Amino acid sequence: MKYLVGIYGREHAETTGRLEALLEELTESGELIGGETLADPVGTRTVRVRGGVPEIADGPFGGTGDQLAGYVLVDCESIERATEIAARLPGAGSGAVEVRPIMDLSGQEM
Repeated sequence: MKYLVGIYGREHAETTGRLEALLEELTESGELIGGETLADPVGTRTVRVRGGVPEIADGPFGGTGDQLAGYVLVDCESIERATEIAARLPGAGSGAVEVRPIMDLSGQEM
């Protein structure tokens, strides 16, 4: 099953080594699909369409106080395993980490 593990908050330089070690472990186990750290949210735009008209605002306004800082895509046996991985990410200690199943275009979980 594939999961998106969304990391909310800000990653700090001192956590880089721990993150790299975890990503290396997930690569070796075959569970890592990919992931990225996102750029500073200063360049973010939020788009909402209301009444057929796009409303565009500068900034990350997803309805949460935390900002999406990055993500990891994993392919593992269960949501319990994906949650275990999420708990080991450095962002879990200072922000929040969301685990969400990925669906294919037909709406079936992958």
